Amino acid sequence: MSIQQGTINVQTENIFPIIKKFLYSDHEIFLRELVSNAVDANQKMKALTSLGEFKGELGDLKVSVSLDADKGTLTISDTGIGMSADEIDKYINQIAFSGAEEFVQKYKDKAEETNAIIGHFGLGFYSAFMVSKKVEIITKSHTESEAVRWECDGSPNFTIEKADRTERGTDIILHIADDSKEFLKQGRIQGILDKYCKFLPIPVIFGTRSESVPDGEDKDGKPQTKSVEVPNQVNNPVPAWTKAPMDLKPEDYNNFYRELYPMNFDDPLFHIHLNVDYPFNLTGVLYFPKLKENFEVQKNKIQLYSNQVFITDNVEDIVPEFLTLLHGVIDSPDIPLNVSRSYLQSDSNVKRISNHISKKVSDKLGEMFKNDRADFEQKWEDIKVFIQYGMLSEEKFYDRSNGFALYKNVDGKYFTFEELSEKIKANQTDKDGKVIYLYASNTDEQHSYIKAAKDKGYEVIIMDGPLASHIVTKLEQKHENISFARVDSDTIEKLINKEEEIPSKLSDKEKEELKPVIEGVVEKTKFHVVIENLNETDTPIQITRTEFMRRMKEQQMTGGGGMQMFGNLPETFNLVVNGNHPLFQKVLKEKDDKKRKKIVKQAADLALLSQNMLKGEELTNFIKRSIDLIK
Repeated sequence: MSIQQGTINVQTENIFPIIKKFLYSDHEIFLRELVSNAVDANQKMKALTSLGEFKGELGDLKVSVSLDADKGTLTISDTGIGMSADEIDKYINQIAFSGAEEFVQKYKDKAEETNAIIGHFGLGFYSAFMVSKKVEIITKSHTESEAVRWECDGSPNFTIEKADRTERGTDIILHIADDSKEFLKQGRIQGILDKYCKFLPIPVIFGTRSESVPDGEDKDGKPQTKSVEVPNQVNNPVPAWTKAPMDLKPEDYNNFYRELYPMNFDDPLFHIHLNVDYPFNLTGVLYFPKLKENFEVQKNKIQLYSNQVFITDNVEDIVPEFLTLLHGVIDSPDIPLNVSRSYLQSDSNVKRISNHISKKVSDKLGEMFKNDRADFEQKWEDIKVFIQYGMLSEEKFYDRSNGFALYKNVDGKYFTFEELSEKIKANQTDKDGKVIYLYASNTDEQHSYIKAAKDKGYEVIIMDGPLASHIVTKLEQKHENISFARVDSDTIEKLINKEEEIPSKLSDKEKEELKPVIEGVVEKTKFHVVIENLNETDTPIQITRTEFMRRMKEQQMTGGGGMQMFGNLPETFNLVVNGNHPLFQKVLKEKDDKKRKKIVKQAADLALLSQNMLKGEELTNFIKRSIDLIK
């Protein structure tokens, strides 16, 4: 054939600057696009063969990526379907871009939205010009005997001529531009292939690697090996999510998890295999990791693929936010490769996929609880943050979680909310008919309060972790006539008020005399002194913090809804004085103000010490005073 020259059929000469500057926010995407095209060419070849439309030798289907730093070229080669001169003219020269001028005006300042344009206009190949000063195509169609070479320098002008290629397939040769020399470095290319092409369905080869092979025997008959260079395949064409669950063993899932996260040395707790073909296509494997207290660091570990081509690991618009705590892979051809966040938020398929995954996860959890409750309870501490996050962020998941969300008491026994309610309602209903759920956040620090509650036969559950205060508020909102109270938020008599009034051993005048003495030994801005009528066997002074203020503070610290209205809440506590304790009869009888103050200070410091609130110089003085008292 003679050399053909022409102009690419676009309606503006701005097409290449647009591609280079605006279509992709990250230029490295060009390699994903070109390798994906090469994989498609191989897949089409395989399909034609299976349909009987190609009778020749299928051969070794693969994609090869090669660098030549001296020549400044990066080449993507495939052994696929190839193109004829007519097909190059149809698919390369005539860009379906009828609204180019409108596109320039609409998208030139909107980097995010432009990601949605590529796939719609068939411009994947032209992403090559983001990093190239010239691009060559050398290709031979499976139906033609004559190979073709196409060349373009980044302007609308091109040439087509006969080429010497004898094998079916296509080479895309990029002559890397001066401002894109990073793409001539092996490590950079390897990193892009690892990111985007790790699970493509056709072998992808880049460079070579050393491998030991048999090399006869030594004089004693022992086998010998030698090191040889073999093609380096960078991808796993048949990852776990593409297989049927019946063909996989537990160790296969764990091995795939380590393939996804080589730096994560903990095995996942369990997994969910997704496989849906109606009303949308969806496959994948989701893993439950052991969640840490700081659940923010767990996010963005789900990888989104489209036909095994990596799209993103920021999936908050694909799945409900709480599911971003999971790890694993979601693959759906119904989500195109090039998508914007606004597209994801409005697409009906994406919404259906999100709802399905959420239901699939809750169904799995419910099934695990039903089939082996003891095993589920053992896993609870590692997955409770995830479940609580889901309960707080999605109403449907909250409703589904009623059957498997657990609450552990201080003795280590687990209850569903229904089971817990049934157990406590008789004994923990106050005078107003409200059921009071007592909880602790730290069994060591709140031991004395827990003991006081248990002495009355009350059940105390453990509500710890970053979401505890949010969960108790949510439960109060969802259930009528209940209330949660932390055991150290008031005296036990006040927490569950049953109208069992204890008479005071102090007169009002004695209380008025005692109060300023106690206020004089504590920091007034931090402690509010309250004198109450308690059992004389109770401790003389207790430190409490009102449920409301403490909960508001905790929710503020974890970004709880609307808590900013309170500003930076100060640390304030109640110093509850047991007016019936014999100690204060002694204080009132003591006429020496210094001795009186010393006794009260010692009692107050003991209360502070029990809550790990006595620090620095105050702690030093307390120790010295205690030694003096012993003497």
